[in-house]
Amino acid sequence: MRRLNVLARVVVAVTMCTAVSGMAEAQAVNAQPLEEVVVTGSLITNPNLAKSTPVAEISSEEIDLRGTNLAEELLRTVPGTVPGVGPAVGNGTTGASTVNLRGLGQNRNVVLLDGARLVPQQLDGSVDLNDIPIALIERVDVLTGGASTTYGADAVAGVVNFITKKDFSGVEVTAADQINSRGDGNTARVDLLLGANSADGRGNVVFSIGFQDAHGLFRSDRSFSDPTIDSYGGGSGISGTTVPGRFSVTGQGTLQIDPATGQLVPTYARFDSARIGVLQTPFKRYDLFSEGHYKLKDAVEVYGQGLFAKNEVQAPYTVTGTQGDSVQIPYSNPFIPAPALQQFCAGNGLTQAQCAAAASSKSPLDPNYQTFTSSVFRRFVEAAPRQLDFDTTMFNFRGGVRGTINSHLSYDVYGTYGESDSLQTLIGNALHSRLQQGLLATDPNTCLDPSNGCAPINLFGAAGTVTPQMIAFLTGGPTFVTTRATLGTANLVFNGDVGVASPLARTPIGFAVGGDYRRNAVDVLPDIPNQTENEILGNGTVAPVSGSYNVKEGFVELIAPVVQDRPFFNDLVLELGGRQSNYSTAGSNFTWKAGLTWAPTDAGFKLRGNYQVAARAPNIGELYSPVVMGFDSLQVDPCAGPGITAASNLGKICLAQGAPSSSLGTINNPSGGFANITSGGNPQLQVEHANTYTVGAAFTPPRWPALSASIDYYNIVIDHAITAPTIGDVMATCFSTDQNPTLSVTPACTSIRRSAVTGALDGDAPGVPEVLSNLGHLSTDGIDVFLHDHFQLPIGILALDFQGNWTHSSKFQAGPTQLDRECAGYYSPNCASIQPKYSWSQRTTLTVHSVDLSLLWRYIHSVQYEPQAIVDAGGPDNAPLPQYLSIPTYNYFDFTARWNISQSAQISFMVDNMLDKQPPIVGSTIGNFAFNTGNTYPATYDVMGRRYGIQATVHF
Repeated sequence: MRRLNVLARVVVAVTMCTAVSGMAEAQAVNAQPLEEVVVTGSLITNPNLAKSTPVAEISSEEIDLRGTNLAEELLRTVPGTVPGVGPAVGNGTTGASTVNLRGLGQNRNVVLLDGARLVPQQLDGSVDLNDIPIALIERVDVLTGGASTTYGADAVAGVVNFITKKDFSGVEVTAADQINSRGDGNTARVDLLLGANSADGRGNVVFSIGFQDAHGLFRSDRSFSDPTIDSYGGGSGISGTTVPGRFSVTGQGTLQIDPATGQLVPTYARFDSARIGVLQTPFKRYDLFSEGHYKLKDAVEVYGQGLFAKNEVQAPYTVTGTQGDSVQIPYSNPFIPAPALQQFCAGNGLTQAQCAAAASSKSPLDPNYQTFTSSVFRRFVEAAPRQLDFDTTMFNFRGGVRGTINSHLSYDVYGTYGESDSLQTLIGNALHSRLQQGLLATDPNTCLDPSNGCAPINLFGAAGTVTPQMIAFLTGGPTFVTTRATLGTANLVFNGDVGVASPLARTPIGFAVGGDYRRNAVDVLPDIPNQTENEILGNGTVAPVSGSYNVKEGFVELIAPVVQDRPFFNDLVLELGGRQSNYSTAGSNFTWKAGLTWAPTDAGFKLRGNYQVAARAPNIGELYSPVVMGFDSLQVDPCAGPGITAASNLGKICLAQGAPSSSLGTINNPSGGFANITSGGNPQLQVEHANTYTVGAAFTPPRWPALSASIDYYNIVIDHAITAPTIGDVMATCFSTDQNPTLSVTPACTSIRRSAVTGALDGDAPGVPEVLSNLGHLSTDGIDVFLHDHFQLPIGILALDFQGNWTHSSKFQAGPTQLDRECAGYYSPNCASIQPKYSWSQRTTLTVHSVDLSLLWRYIHSVQYEPQAIVDAGGPDNAPLPQYLSIPTYNYFDFTARWNISQSAQISFMVDNMLDKQPPIVGSTIGNFAFNTGNTYPATYDVMGRRYGIQATVHF
């Protein structure tokens, strides 16, 4: 009954909200010559055969009305699609932009260009959407649901197919500029498109060149994101890596140096480590594209396509610091104040005489020379902010021959090859080895080891006591990681019809059959500091990776009109498909699909359903990445805080995880809300399997040809999913009384490893294991609704379009004994990017003569903090502040006025977020660190504010 009520609400919304998101059915593709047709969701190119899989279309008209500059910007606003990594991700950015269909992960969908795969940039096989030149796109087809039978592995959640403009002739120049009402966030784009037909009319060639420069938006540019808010404690600042510095003292916890008195004291103010950050990353793109085809004879056509892109992404970060790193410090270090020295001596059990002797010893050869171990938190505010730069160069080529063998059979044979080379440069980070070398000093001017121009480091003073000479030695220069990926494919497809029809039908049975081969290889080449554990302060380890796989596949598809032109069976079409895959890494696998489309009458109403058994083989990163240390979001550590004793059950767990007994009662929560994790690949991984189905109806009445509407229910279930548990899952298996009622020391507890110095989960702690396995279970279901219509009014034409989504459920279970976690409508560290229950886009366009006036309404339903996350953290006492536990419904309105000056000239004016709606404030420690930044969720909610744009196109 609840689902029926929700369904009724969605249907009512359709009837009441006349809308446009520029989306329509894939079946609306106009009939074209056989070799030119691209029908997403099937390899059968005949568009007159009804397909059972719903495909959403983003038209070039919609792209133009939005003034969109990036493909990722366009896709993240599609209802039902969860934002992936992109310009709005500052922490954890890879320099790329990705798509995340249905929230099932960027590694579970395939990005295509004219139906062919593009070279990926990442270890997980994901394609960088920054490489897609928006100016060349005729339309974007979005198919959600399993598509492995048609497109091979990775298409578990679906595909995004960018269809380029064909047979363009002439010269077209487009220039666009955007800036917000506060005078920042400027983005400029220029594209030149050239095309020509051959003199004999048998061919065409297109060439384009484009440039884009997005200045980005910094956190200091907006009052809502500066200063950083702690979602749990309120106030500004979230990092315990402070200035003056903090030092662990055995039995006393972590204390801060008071430069005025020289004492170590327990109270300190947190540092705002996120102030120097971005809400939208600065970005530059240069792209070249060429495409051509020529008919050698009527039945033989050669064609080719080339894409080159160079992207530059810059992500500034706060100044470097030592974030709980354990170091050895001589008692005779010249910068330790006398009162602090006495505290260190007492904490480590030295008598007054021993302390005095150690403090006066200047040489390691002296028997009285001693060092002590301390975990140090000190922000080097004297240094310049860090800079993380990504320079990516990509090219992708495609060449082939296509044509017809006879009136019933055509062929297409082609190959592709692409390379992506991404250089990650980190500037301004201090190195642990140099910090340790600089601390091993007994003289203020000389290190015990003077190599590399060592400068003794003063961690015990106020801001300004770390000199430029010390900073220059600590940082030592930029560090680098290079990622190189290649993809080569060979494809052969025969399609057409068998020349005969079903006894009860008139249209012949259509088919496609063929095979393909592809080889993907990725090499990650870090420099020595990056691959040395704990060497780059505040960064995880990047291990070298070199891996590849190949897959050989054969496939067949059939679309068979079973009954036509009969009472109650105007059209009944059966769709079948199968694909046999052989992976060099995961063996053989078979996927299949079956669909049915039924039109009872010729009134334009049809019912459709599709069932698919899809699969995904483990990618290179999942197989070959070594286990290394990284970071994840964790605000509350159950072992932190006073009152924990060794005799208590909780204390026994903390000790079993490696915390020293002297640390109990003094353990701190992770600095900045970041706990250490260990994660990596697993060469034993196998193929994951998915069962997906859609059931729906579409209506395109012949007597009302302007109207088209559809409603589809989708259901996707992935078993044996290749997943790692969230940090909340791992912590809950040990510390939640739901899963460990008596708080016993279990194997799940001892898998978590703490710092042997402070007992915390940051610093040098191995941390929380997030191990990949095939034990995961993912599922999602919901309803998509589309509506399009237009009317002739006395003053012009009114066009109305609507695309809406209801996500009933989006669940993730890391293993059979762990929680089946619900994330639809919730946010938390366990639910990375926000997926609202309801979302829609509605566009209304009035065309009066040569002027289009268009209003886009974007709706995002309210969401709440994940209730289970509160349970996992130990109850309401460990929950975020009440004012951050929910986000209300958001409505955005974007307006476009477009003047078609002539057939060859057009100018558009855009105002996005007309009402200057400000984003919700939830603090910066309430969710996953990649998407919860700037005290909000910049990938979901508009952080720019009201933005003005102008775009002009001239065609001659």
